[in-house]
Amino acid sequence: MTVAGKLRAAIVGSTGYGGVELIRLLQNHPDIEITSVISSSSAGEPIEQGFPHLTGIVERKLDGVDPAEIAGRADVVFTATPSGVSARLVPQLLEAGLKVVDLSGDFRLKDGAEYEQWYKHTAPPAEYLEQAVYGLCEVYGERAAGVDFISNPGCYPTATLLGLIPAVEAGWIKPESIIIDAKSGISGAGRGVNLGVHYAEVNENFKAYKVNKHQHIPEIEQVLTDISGEKVTVTFTTHLVPMTRGIMSTMYAGMNGTYSEQDFVELYRKYYAGRSFVRVREAGVLPATKEVSGSNYCDIGFSADARTGRVTIVSVIDNIVKGAAGQAIQNLNLMMGWEETRGLGYTPVYP
Repeated sequence: MTVAGKLRAAIVGSTGYGGVELIRLLQNHPDIEITSVISSSSAGEPIEQGFPHLTGIVERKLDGVDPAEIAGRADVVFTATPSGVSARLVPQLLEAGLKVVDLSGDFRLKDGAEYEQWYKHTAPPAEYLEQAVYGLCEVYGERAAGVDFISNPGCYPTATLLGLIPAVEAGWIKPESIIIDAKSGISGAGRGVNLGVHYAEVNENFKAYKVNKHQHIPEIEQVLTDISGEKVTVTFTTHLVPMTRGIMSTMYAGMNGTYSEQDFVELYRKYYAGRSFVRVREAGVLPATKEVSGSNYCDIGFSADARTGRVTIVSVIDNIVKGAAGQAIQNLNLMMGWEETRGLGYTPVYP
């Protein structure tokens, strides 16, 4: 059933940054009607109470998390929940006949034991891990058509994998040499209050965290292994930057041969031809996070160093849009057979 010919959408986790960004983007999607905003912690409260910027735009009370009630209100559910929550909730939503796009990390890893090792939660049932389509749109988009369940990629993996995959698939770089230096704005930590995101701790500060322990490491390795056909391990270091939005993933790798920056530009433009949300910069031009802020774009640039035989690849995204809500909507578009840019034509906010 639809509302005025539109697909009915529910958002679980509407009081988090990913959830409220879904609300912002879906408000302008021509084929979707938001029929339920859901929060386990704030059910019954007006959503504008926690997010005053929605006053006069989305004025409704938050619903509780009840799969049967959700099924009565929606056709598709976006689950923007903390890891460990979706593992229990998503199977119930699927069994209720709903389509699901999950923004948590619970269904990205196909190996349940690996998930438990990195996420420290009980893995979802194996049949749901198998069912989940990994939604890196520009790489696996054809797999999304007509399915009921998509696992949205993580923010760091989105920026990193889009920056690496064309070169890995072409055999231009040595997979075993890949080092990833990634930086994120504070919103990537979510809306919860803790010392790590306290203003006085973050302002005028720059720090590495979860070094060699970040839960996105196995996700990146899983995809690169799939692309290359051989086991890939990477060195991946994340940093917290005192800004609100944005991810910059700077990747270093040894080249299998001699390639110029123009060679990389041509390779990547050919690989991403027809994919509107990846923009490959001209040779010698590197992107900045501000240039994609508020949008679903991923911008990529290169510096090939003949002296060292290595290439530096710089990839930037807005972590809440292309790294979460925007890509989730892009995945729904592909799932439904719509143009993948539908409802996502946002120009980056600059400056």
